[in-house]
Amino acid sequence: MFAVLRTGGKQYRVSPGDKIVVEKLDGNAGDKVTLGDILLAGDGGTMKDVKGLTVSAEIVAQGKGEKVTVFKKRRRHNYRRKKGHRQLHTILHIVAIGDQKAEKKAAPAKAETKPAKAEAAHAPGAAPAAEPKAEKKTAAPKAEKAAAAPKSEKPASTKKAAPAKGAAEKATKTKK
Repeated sequence: MFAVLRTGGKQYRVSPGDKIVVEKLDGNAGDKVTLGDILLAGDGGTMKDVKGLTVSAEIVAQGKGEKVTVFKKRRRHNYRRKKGHRQLHTILHIVAIGDQKAEKKAAPAKAETKPAKAEAAHAPGAAPAAEPKAEKKTAAPKAEKAAAAPKSEKPASTKKAAPAKGAAEKATKTKK
């Protein structure tokens, strides 16, 4: 279900569960607010009667909007005025429209990670479960191979180092 409501000189299309930012309303965070100026209401493609219909909302936070700079100037009169303004606003969470409340989303089911096998293995009187075979690697053969094969040094790079720019300039200056 949706509703179009008017508050603070603006119109908002809302559904249960939506969050909207409106002009400042009295109240603190967590307070319940009832908005009664409903212009239109509907469910899918059908329109509902708005007589006596209200929208219930909860105040999430009170805040200020972005700063707006007001600059006035008159040419050739040395007149300049600069002011700023931050509009106060209220963030609302729409709880219900009329008698229809917001649907809560179900938490996703977490997959169990082998608890049945672990419990069965530790149960008294249970036969020992076959554990997966782990690869047997020892550090000794690697150490022996490393000790047996001497490390070869990398050959020096074949690229010649380019002389510094300053050195070339000095060489040409001294010859003159």
